[in-house]
Amino acid sequence: MPATYDNVVRVSGHAEAPRLAAKAPRIEMVAQLAGVSPITVSRALRQPEKLSEATRRKVLEAVERSGYESNPHARALRSGRSTLVAAFVSNILSQQFGLAIQGLAAELEPEGYELMIGQTSYSYAKEVAMVRSLRSLRPAAVMFTGVIELEENRQALRELGIPVVETWAFPRDPIDMLVGFSNVDAGAMAARHLIEKGYRRLTFIGRSGGRGALRLQGFREEAGRSGLTLARIVTVDEVQSIADGRTALTTLLAEGGPVDAAFCANDLLATGAVIEARARGLAVPSDLAILGFGDNDAAGEIAPGLTTISMDAHDLGRRAGELLRARLAGQEPQHAIQSLPLHLITRGST
Repeated sequence: MPATYDNVVRVSGHAEAPRLAAKAPRIEMVAQLAGVSPITVSRALRQPEKLSEATRRKVLEAVERSGYESNPHARALRSGRSTLVAAFVSNILSQQFGLAIQGLAAELEPEGYELMIGQTSYSYAKEVAMVRSLRSLRPAAVMFTGVIELEENRQALRELGIPVVETWAFPRDPIDMLVGFSNVDAGAMAARHLIEKGYRRLTFIGRSGGRGALRLQGFREEAGRSGLTLARIVTVDEVQSIADGRTALTTLLAEGGPVDAAFCANDLLATGAVIEARARGLAVPSDLAILGFGDNDAAGEIAPGLTTISMDAHDLGRRAGELLRARLAGQEPQHAIQSLPLHLITRGST
């Protein structure tokens, strides 16, 4: 059965969106302002001891006036031989994102490419800063553990003219290439499992936007097909650690009312929820069933073991690396848009 498309939100005109018109100043502009040759500018920045104090001062003043940023990879970039690949993860604490980066590195590093890792933290502000950094850095390619929502950022990435791979969702309109899975289907799978186990008072814990909202959509729709309305929804703006899961479950329990199962749409949230439930003396799953997404190492270690929905994150990264490697070799991949299957890993928490 083909994956359901994720209707990823597209945001335009956001206050933090980058201005697209300005281009990074080139070394030739600095040379013109300083009244020297480009090679003199290069020497002033890299071998200042070879120039007079007056020439160095003139060049540095021109650099400040122009806003030029010296790029350690500039020589390779000008010749079209950059070996730097930028990989941005949503959260560096997520084991799943780490596995994806390992898969990416396994494909690219043997070909002589170097990975630069950054974190977007599910933040538009950080995403905008990332796009600005890519304009000056101009890597050979870029990969995201997620999809870009800001239209201005999508356009800026297209204008870089480099291969781009988005992951962790399945939109109809990726920027360039995509290796993902349907978050809507993941939510539906969670609801089906809990309903088949006999739970009827279902609740959701997850991010308020992005992939969390898509998983909530699938969860709610599948519950509705069985005639159920979600008993409660607890949303969080950001997920940084297991502590966020503990806080979310505290919020859920404080609101009162009967609940017998919770789908936590993030592995950190689910792990924290199990720990908090046990700390409060709740038996999992007899008092509260908890279903997660992501399957980190803790899922099999914490009692009674976390049931979770997952996919092969290492394979996702490997496939993304294959796509980038083909493009960087001047080839067009046969399947530039790929979806991964989802798996239910059953343990004691449901």
